[in-house]
Amino acid sequence: MLRRNRMTYLEVAYRYLTPPGEAELRAIDSMREVYGIQRIQFNEKERTVRATFDASRFKAEAVAKLLRQAGIDVQEQLVLA
Repeated sequence: MLRRNRMTYLEVAYRYLTPPGEAELRAIDSMREVYGIQRIQFNEKERTVRATFDASRFKAEAVAKLLRQAGIDVQEQLVLA
């Protein structure tokens, strides 16, 4: 019997201070290739970044760590309604 992995996608949002530059955006592009990261989306006006990820592979804290490693100065996690 073949078992299929089911992915449960969650979305998390963080506020950041400094807008990402060219180097940070390149790092974010490579982060999108990480298995389990589905989408990264910036809102420059609100200075927020949203990430959609596979909750069976990551926790929100791990996503924040990946964003920080890419050079994004992630601040507090926002509550999504």
